[in-house]
Amino acid sequence: MRPLDDTEMSVVMEKLFKFVGNNLKNLVENPSHEGPDSIPGRYCFRMNKNRIYYCSESLVKRATNIARPNLVSLGTCIGKYTHGGNFHLTVQALNLLAANTKHKVWLKPQSEMSFLYGNHVLKSALGRITENVSAGDGVVVFSMSDVPLGFGIAAKSTQDCRKLDPNGIVVLHQGDIGEYLRMEDEL
Repeated sequence: MRPLDDTEMSVVMEKLFKFVGNNLKNLVENPSHEGPDSIPGRYCFRMNKNRIYYCSESLVKRATNIARPNLVSLGTCIGKYTHGGNFHLTVQALNLLAANTKHKVWLKPQSEMSFLYGNHVLKSALGRITENVSAGDGVVVFSMSDVPLGFGIAAKSTQDCRKLDPNGIVVLHQGDIGEYLRMEDEL
């Protein structure tokens, strides 16, 4: 378990900024009430075996007693670096993204299963979308009852969605809660 270097931290922050925007400071400056200290600590990012974890500093201090080969996980795994050096957010980051996102998409109830099987969001599946979404922005996908289902990249802006045919792709799928079942061994 080690801290991220400057290039790794900038790549992670850029990816998170795509989804949460200026709310990124809420993630970084979020007070942590874990541990024996009465003064709240902070959350930090750590890397272990090409995976990036979001955890409190007090938890990191207590984890130093565990040898690196024996340490499996610590905090919330928010993403991983691929062998090519790219950073990908994982579905475990969904709770952090949903609480701080600036762009949201709501799905109709009959299309939730299609998204949970890993398909892109079509215009016909769209229940609502927040204003000012532009193409390429990170969006969090919710059910109509405000349950976070996953996240992706907006393929069309809010204005373009109004003119789009029903079979046009609105959100490109990146991760969903169905991965807990589909990729159980890899998570």
